[in-house]
Amino acid sequence: MPYSDRVTVELPAAPPSLPIRMLAEALGSAGLITAVVGSGIMATRLTDDVGVQLLINAVATAAALVVLIVVLGPVSGAQLNPAVTLGLAAQRLVPLREIVPIVVAQVVGFIAGAVLANLMFGGAAISISTTARTSPGLLLGEVVAAAGLVAVVVTLVLRGQQGWVPAAVGLYIGSAYFFTSSTSFANPGITIGRMFSDSFAGIAPASAPGFIAAQLVGTALGIAVVRWVLVPRSMHAR
Repeated sequence: MPYSDRVTVELPAAPPSLPIRMLAEALGSAGLITAVVGSGIMATRLTDDVGVQLLINAVATAAALVVLIVVLGPVSGAQLNPAVTLGLAAQRLVPLREIVPIVVAQVVGFIAGAVLANLMFGGAAISISTTARTSPGLLLGEVVAAAGLVAVVVTLVLRGQQGWVPAAVGLYIGSAYFFTSSTSFANPGITIGRMFSDSFAGIAPASAPGFIAAQLVGTALGIAVVRWVLVPRSMHAR
């Protein structure tokens, strides 16, 4: 038949390779912690009011999350968080063999982003945080923060509502800054990165293991809530 009458079939684009997705996760993680640490430093320079400092930090972080997820989502899924990666892997939405390389990329990005934020504001490239965060209330706050975040992301993905993820994650983290006692780190990778900046957003290395353990407990709880409450079993990835 004539060429003009032929039906053109567009094949779906191949997904980005694992190295490209790792690079996207590293860049996104670096961008996220740069926003968290950088806005924290800027906030302390602008005002002595701790409440206003926290508000500045929360708004900047929430806005950065929305932008990063929108831009990087089509490349790597913009997980930007080992807890989210584990939550998606538990639903077979991330291959098990990719968990370690993706998490390593995230952690490298978080550390690099913390260094970048330190340098931008005239500090030493690495300044180990001295901010202790050890009380039981703070740890419980991290359980709640991580559980909620994982539940939100995994639920929306399983329901096919990925378009809501950027706004939902930004709004959740922005609000969780104020309704959780820990100001909602909710991210083992960013917890590691924050150790490298002795600033408003930092966490002392001695406090980090407790935060990470609480976040992993929260991740497990978030997955359980998704499986048993939020998403029918028929919608779970097989």
